[in-house]
Amino acid sequence: MSVALTTEQALRLWHDVNLALVRDNQPDLSGRQVSILLTVYLQAPPHTVRGLAEKLSVSKPVITRALDAMGKLDLVNRRRDVEDRRNVLVQRTVKGSLYVEYLADMIAERARTQQK
Repeated sequence: MSVALTTEQALRLWHDVNLALVRDNQPDLSGRQVSILLTVYLQAPPHTVRGLAEKLSVSKPVITRALDAMGKLDLVNRRRDVEDRRNVLVQRTVKGSLYVEYLADMIAERARTQQK
């Protein structure tokens, strides 16, 4: 499905979603954290710290710091790859899946509201 938005509508939607996230009682994630989280949940696993760093064009420490924060919120888990101990696998969690679903629902609702 394709949605056509003007520049102002796109920015207003982004604003409205971010404002709703600030006002709710859900975890307050940075743009970088949301990008990492959505990469993990929207693209097929396996995900590694190294792979995420390459995919997002950032350093491994940047990914590690973001995963530390999201791990404390139980949005993702990390564990060593038993086949290659050099790799750290990033895994989805139930709480993370529910958060991504919540985020999608919020975006869809704000988009519907904006079209009225």
